[in-house]
Amino acid sequence: MILVTGGAGFIGANFVLDWLTQSDEAIINLDALTYAGNLQNLASLQGNTRHTFIRGNIGDVNLVASLLNKYEPRAVINFAAESHVDRSIHGPEDFIQTNIVGTFRLLEAVRAYWSGLSNEARQGLRFLHVSTDEVYGSLAKGEPAFSETRRYEPNSPYSASKAASDHLVRAYHHTYGLPVLTTNCSNNYGPYHFPEKLIPLMIVNALAGKPLPVYGDGQQIRDWLYVKDHCSAIRRVLEAGRVGEVYNIGGCNEKPNIEIVHAVCALLDELCPRPDGRSYRGQIAHVADRSGHDRRYAIDASKIEHELGWKPAETFETGIRKTVQWYLDNQSWVSNVQSGAYRAWVEKNYQGRV
Repeated sequence: MILVTGGAGFIGANFVLDWLTQSDEAIINLDALTYAGNLQNLASLQGNTRHTFIRGNIGDVNLVASLLNKYEPRAVINFAAESHVDRSIHGPEDFIQTNIVGTFRLLEAVRAYWSGLSNEARQGLRFLHVSTDEVYGSLAKGEPAFSETRRYEPNSPYSASKAASDHLVRAYHHTYGLPVLTTNCSNNYGPYHFPEKLIPLMIVNALAGKPLPVYGDGQQIRDWLYVKDHCSAIRRVLEAGRVGEVYNIGGCNEKPNIEIVHAVCALLDELCPRPDGRSYRGQIAHVADRSGHDRRYAIDASKIEHELGWKPAETFETGIRKTVQWYLDNQSWVSNVQSGAYRAWVEKNYQGRV
């Protein structure tokens, strides 16, 4: 079996759901259930004996150690992270505690477990750390996409904390020999995405008749990766990735944010027209930009393609249609995650920006 941390969040939950449809192998799922962790993401697994959920924090060394010793997983996949740039600007300490201290403590627990295994089991264990392209900093227009050898230049408290966690993972391999793998992905989108990020926020606000807040000129460019493609890439890296290596995972979809918002509006115009017959694009409102907002990210995913034969299955056009349709079909999920705390956060983040 495998141990997944952060498996009730957006990417982690999608990975758990996909894994259990693709594999007979069981999953131990450890998640602290902070604001973005949601057991409703895993509701379809109720009664599934191959999925065991434990509520807890990766920083709890004793808990992690007990799970490792009890279940003896062959792999640990670390999705657990604080991951929203805006939240890191307002309150960076949570990001330091989870992404740096938490990863350190998780590594310590895994190292102790690994050290006690037989030689054969030690060779087979893998620690796969899921990270982000934001650790590489910002690209100028026309500059080559991020490769795995790009130096780290994080520009936000979030990306700095993830960069630190990546360095810790690398150090535990080179110092102790821990068999690690690291993946750096581009912007994910798809089902179960918490509606504070760009795409779900646009969908939710559009349907509620609210403004669609676009930072600055909306020309910030990102590479967009459908979350289920990301999950398939992680499975492939776990299966065949070279120990100690880093693999960039991208969707081959570089697009400016304003183009993403226009695409969402066009799909909503088609699938759920406004009662007045007007386009949702009329709700777009440009607001003051985020502090230190990176202008462009782009992923060079040639290494994972050449070494492991992986490429994304979805184009942006197919992935975004599936995403918009999922949110239309799952309005109760959206309503349930929009708690008072969520509304207070959105108000805090966008207050005074218009």
